[in-house]
Amino acid sequence: MAEPLGTSNEISGAVRNAVQAASVHGDAYVGGVHHHHAPEVRWPCRVGVVPLGADRFQERDLSAPLADAIGAGSTAVLAGMGGAGKTQLVAEFARLMWDTGQVDLLVWITAAAQEAIVSSYATAAVKIGQSAGERDDQEASDRFLEWLAATDRRWLIVLDDVQKPSDLRGLWPPRQLTGRVVVTTRRRDAALTRRGHLIEVGTFTAVEATAYLRTKLADSSASADGAAELAAELGYLPVALAQAAAYLTDRKLTCAAYLQRFVDQRRRLHEVVPEPESLPDDHRATLAATWSLSMELADQLAPAGLALPVLELAAVLDPNGIPDAVLTAPAVLEHLATRLGAAEPVEAEDVREALHGLNRLSLVIVDSDDPHRSVRIHELVQRSTRDRLGDEQLAIVAHAAADALMSAWPQIERDTEYGQVLRTNTDTLHRRTRLWHPVLSRAGNSRGAAGRVTEAAEYFTALRSHAMQRLGPDHPDTLAIRHNLACWHGESGDTAGAVGELEDLLTDRSRVLGVGHIDTLYTRHELARFREAVGDVAKAVAEYEQLLAESTERLGQEHIDTLTTRHNLAYLKGSTEEGGAAIVDIEGLLADECRSLGSDHFNTLSTRRTLANQLGKVGDVMDAIAKLEELLVDQFRVLGPYHPRTLMTRNDVAYWRGKSGDAAGAVAEFQELYADESSVLGPSHPDVLITRHNLAYWRGRVGDAKGAVAELQDVLSDQSRVLSPDHPSILSTRHSLAHWRGEAGDAAGAVDGFATLLADRLRVLGSEHPDTRRTRDDLARWQGDAGDVNESGK
Repeated sequence: MAEPLGTSNEISGAVRNAVQAASVHGDAYVGGVHHHHAPEVRWPCRVGVVPLGADRFQERDLSAPLADAIGAGSTAVLAGMGGAGKTQLVAEFARLMWDTGQVDLLVWITAAAQEAIVSSYATAAVKIGQSAGERDDQEASDRFLEWLAATDRRWLIVLDDVQKPSDLRGLWPPRQLTGRVVVTTRRRDAALTRRGHLIEVGTFTAVEATAYLRTKLADSSASADGAAELAAELGYLPVALAQAAAYLTDRKLTCAAYLQRFVDQRRRLHEVVPEPESLPDDHRATLAATWSLSMELADQLAPAGLALPVLELAAVLDPNGIPDAVLTAPAVLEHLATRLGAAEPVEAEDVREALHGLNRLSLVIVDSDDPHRSVRIHELVQRSTRDRLGDEQLAIVAHAAADALMSAWPQIERDTEYGQVLRTNTDTLHRRTRLWHPVLSRAGNSRGAAGRVTEAAEYFTALRSHAMQRLGPDHPDTLAIRHNLACWHGESGDTAGAVGELEDLLTDRSRVLGVGHIDTLYTRHELARFREAVGDVAKAVAEYEQLLAESTERLGQEHIDTLTTRHNLAYLKGSTEEGGAAIVDIEGLLADECRSLGSDHFNTLSTRRTLANQLGKVGDVMDAIAKLEELLVDQFRVLGPYHPRTLMTRNDVAYWRGKSGDAAGAVAEFQELYADESSVLGPSHPDVLITRHNLAYWRGRVGDAKGAVAELQDVLSDQSRVLSPDHPSILSTRHSLAHWRGEAGDAAGAVDGFATLLADRLRVLGSEHPDTRRTRDDLARWQGDAGDVNESGK
């Protein structure tokens, strides 16, 4: 091989090895091999390109923990969903370390594939003089890792966006006191997260997100008005905020105007973010494409092909928490098997495995310790997933989710928190897909059953409008919604309005469905119940008796609707002068229900409560207490300790305890009940307010009349905020307040209270209702005590 001009490396004689003491300038040839001269290393040294800082970089609560975790000799793994800002956080840290002279070597590697990692290590080896470039990349990479383990130079290696844990097999930088390693990834695999300090990178906080938008838009013509609302709608996701800011700046929109476009469900996600060529801050993908690769990788994990269909179901439910029971319901398993065209059935464990795969790719968060909210997902991941579906496919997914919610809904809602989670998931499903399904009515009735009667009425009012537009006035579903609406209007206090609505509905159901249809009979049943509530007791009794005869003939003596009618008729008779006869009827009903429905059926338990209270009404107070305490044992077992009916029975026990002469015992039990109800139902729940009313009454009975007045005034104020003015609970509280005003020495105040209450009860209940008569009697008594003899004698 000819030597280049100017090269002279001649040795004569038999020489095994030769060492040249002086410097060698230029290339050297030894044994016929051409050795390149290693370039001179200049420290500090940087390899790779650190991403440019984001325009208006937003400091985060994570910045300080990140700096603490990436100390000398440590490894930190930043894991989080795509778009959470992991790269920008680390880039800011890396620039700080470089600019302040805290590292001699900074290596930034875009680690999307193993080949990229090996190639970057090889480049680093050359740059620091550990390879002359003639070796292959793998050998140079090995030399670089060896150097990292032995050097006393300070170094920082950043492995950005690791896609697969296996890509780092044999390529992890060594643990070294002078070194630091930072990994960013969407993965949560143990093979990555156990390598060092795990830092979960989520979204901005609300304050950070709003501050970012305001700062970003400060120098543009776009207005930051509505920044907080827009940030919330975008889920505080950094990549979404950056692209939204670029979009509205380019189009000179306000945050409020952009928000209107963004929430328009007719628009796809790619329509409300910048085009790929207009992305800010060197973003690699539009918001719509941010999670595509993660979805594809998740779908490749075992069980293959299942992750995406499961993600589609999660995309139509509540992002803040989806129960495991919903995503593993039989309806979901059947849907998934059909979706995959699988010969074998899909099992619940297959779904859980798919969810864990999605969790590993940071597309969802799985919390196995919280069965009510076991899966959480960002709203923008949901929207991106829904955008991949056509209208027909979205409707199929929505129906499967609705069927799953329906099957996961317990017949008896023992757990109030679980009921709220199911209602929220149903609301989200309806809002995202406009699906029509029986689960919508289930969600409304669940609200009422939980004591949120005003909310239930408002819910069915909105649902009726939707049904009228979508189905028409005579559709059976529209009629069913009208029925529920009327009943919850009545439960919220508008009993007269409920009677009017049910009368109109009865006419329409008789015309559309027929007089003998079970839904028509049910409307008659509820109409009779609310007739009694407005004081038309005789008409209500007559309606129940006729309805019982027809129900027995059409449905049979042991049909649940027939038994329910018998219960209500006996209860109604018990509230009149037929108390003894009512007990006989209730005892007979209870025996039939135990035989037909079972002793643990909800209706059977309800009848036992009715029987116990009726015994108390006819004077057998101790037997009433004993039966209620026995009932409580079974309600704790069947319904749970915090079910509304269980709490009602505790209320009954405390009430009859007071009636037995133990007023102090009643106060103690009502205090315990109030504490439990408040923590479970909330302080404004109607049942909690009733308990406060009863507690105040019995405090008065133990001698604190003035304290009772003060507490009842507070109760009445709180009831007025959540109930209608004519609600029975408000009228009852007003009655007690007038009574204790008199007992506290304010006879004139008692007269005024009873006089206005009498006028309202005459209007709402009529002159013959027992509550109206009691009010009239109490008014006469206090008029006499106040010296108004003429009025008291009327």
